[in-house]
Amino acid sequence: MAVSLALSLADEGHDPPPLLVDCDVEEPNAGLFLRPVLDERRDVVQALPQIDREKCDLCKRCSEVCAYGALAVVGKQVLVFPELCHGCGSCTLNCPTDAIREVADVRGVLERGRARGLGFAQGTLNVGAAMPSPAIRQLKKWVVSGANGRLVILDGPPGTSCPVVETIRHADFVLLVTEPTPFGLHDLRLAVDVARGELRLPVGVVVNRDGIGDQGVEDYCAEERVPILMRIPHDRRIAEACSRGRPLVDALPEYRPRFQELYDLTRRKQGGR
Repeated sequence: MAVSLALSLADEGHDPPPLLVDCDVEEPNAGLFLRPVLDERRDVVQALPQIDREKCDLCKRCSEVCAYGALAVVGKQVLVFPELCHGCGSCTLNCPTDAIREVADVRGVLERGRARGLGFAQGTLNVGAAMPSPAIRQLKKWVVSGANGRLVILDGPPGTSCPVVETIRHADFVLLVTEPTPFGLHDLRLAVDVARGELRLPVGVVVNRDGIGDQGVEDYCAEERVPILMRIPHDRRIAEACSRGRPLVDALPEYRPRFQELYDLTRRKQGGR
């Protein structure tokens, strides 16, 4: 969806061209469709606490202020759990004896470049690295903060967990892709609650594989006044194209004006911004 939308808008002659950012740092895949040229890179760096045992008096203040349980005082030592650390710096700021300093831990890589007339960027966590949200935050700061009015399409991870929240935070519009099944409806309810309820962002829905399943998604969207902006039928040709790494709008060019219309609908739903 994100790739086809970006390609369709690039064909429409946006100046400057759209910027597509793959924020699914645990499993980025937009690049498989676009085959971008990536000529800029920087590390994803997480600040981790390091304890000076000579200064530490085992007061437990660091473990008390850590909201994520990344530090624990056990016996006469302070244990640090890097996979739980969010790099917020609370432990360092609150240590009364200045026994904690922050050290850089490389968790992945951010890359940006161009692809088929688009600006393109992605983040990739190292294998086994936890905490995707800081990587997404660094990716957005690096590429989105300097967009200067450029149209930015953020391709988010699935679900409703912290990486999704970090991706859509400060967005102008959230486009939710679902399918008309009980499973799709379950996740759609959660996603709408997060985007519209907690973050107060306007939302719209794309129904993928339209024609299967039941009426649950239709009834829910009607009841909650969530607009269905596009329907993509259950079509084997689309599945085959995607499985070969070919964008939908390349395999079926007749969809290009439909994606351009989809963008126009999102602009109207968010007041033309």
